Amino acid sequence: MVALGVFAIFVVFVSVLLSGTAQGVPEVPAIRAEFYLFTITLLGVALFHEFTMYVALTGLASVLAMKLMFVEDFSVVHHFEQEWPILVNLLGLLLGFAILAKHFEESKVPDILPRFLPDDWLGGFVLLALIFAISAFLDNIAAAMIGGTIALRVFKGRVDIGYLAAIVAASNAGGAGTVVGDTTTTMMWIAGVPPTEVFRAFAAGVPALLVFGVICSIKQHKYQPIQKEEIGHHKVDWVKLGIVALILAGAIGANFWIGFPAAGVWVAIIAGALVSKTPWGEVPNAIKGTIFLLALVACASLMPVEELPEASWMTAFALGCISAVFDNIPLTKLALEQDGYDWGMLAYTVGFGGSMIWFGSSAGVALTNMFPHAKSVGAWIKHGWSIALAYVVGFAVLMLTLGWNPDRIHELPVETNATGAAQAQDEAPRAEIE
Repeated sequence: MVALGVFAIFVVFVSVLLSGTAQGVPEVPAIRAEFYLFTITLLGVALFHEFTMYVALTGLASVLAMKLMFVEDFSVVHHFEQEWPILVNLLGLLLGFAILAKHFEESKVPDILPRFLPDDWLGGFVLLALIFAISAFLDNIAAAMIGGTIALRVFKGRVDIGYLAAIVAASNAGGAGTVVGDTTTTMMWIAGVPPTEVFRAFAAGVPALLVFGVICSIKQHKYQPIQKEEIGHHKVDWVKLGIVALILAGAIGANFWIGFPAAGVWVAIIAGALVSKTPWGEVPNAIKGTIFLLALVACASLMPVEELPEASWMTAFALGCISAVFDNIPLTKLALEQDGYDWGMLAYTVGFGGSMIWFGSSAGVALTNMFPHAKSVGAWIKHGWSIALAYVVGFAVLMLTLGWNPDRIHELPVETNATGAAQAQDEAPRAEIE
């Protein structure tokens, strides 16, 4: 807590320092001060893993304070009138998906899956493929945790760090292709990106899986072969599995009919509670992580997106590399505010790119809580080097097959010219809400 206090004081100090550099909006040569505070916040998240919620809230408070003090026309109320649909939807979806993941675990399907694993290195690869598939309809964090639990059992507790990196990569690659598989793609969906746009991420995710999956599975087999003798027999709880399907259908239906998928999720959860016990205990367990992500998203919404590099395939590739160090949630929010990306490509880059370092994605942070020895950047890169190779291969395949297909989710006014494009883009969502 002392270190966290020092961080908070440092953020305040930087806020005051930057605020004195210019009239109006604080600005350090060529870079707006908001980005400095945002970068410091993300560095704090990387350094203080035990206090990520407090770090994110500190960063949000510092940016809000700067805006209120030095931006004359800034209004907190007006800003969050625009942002509340995304924030409330994320709140409902993140907490609802925590319950969904527990229902899936209690359905006994994760206990049955090991029966279908081959005995050689192919067993490790099939497990990664299963994690990839599970993440497509469950949250990637849940898929990584399920995969880690199975790996712990079938490898007798001896799981290579490279294979742990592969589990995270499989969950992120699979989740990138559907709007319910990753928080980043869910954010895109809420913002108006069609699910079919995100689906294109599979064109990169599948080749990436083949690259890192084979390499890491062979390495794991040499380290510890798969063992399945003691895995017992279980029966699927079809009621629990039906509730999982109902929750997913509720999310898709509510988003289609009313544009508010969280409402459908919670209607389905309450309906499921009438026929089966609901794991309500998962809600308080997920609150800290949810507040952390919401604070980062809110902080990202305060950034001046007109200062960012123009959306392009090179920018998308770079954002994937940056997400290995910084959380991909706020990076996605910045991209949505900027608009004009190929959303399938962005889903792949920011989703899968975070796998290259253990704290680059929420799935990595969650899995390393199960395997603390993997919390080493050097060891993660040394044993999981194939993740970076797979990222490049997957991106290259996507570019060669589908190419760069940018799309706007906010329409520009007809009279907007090149010099006013950024301002019009920023005002489009406001007009829709008002």
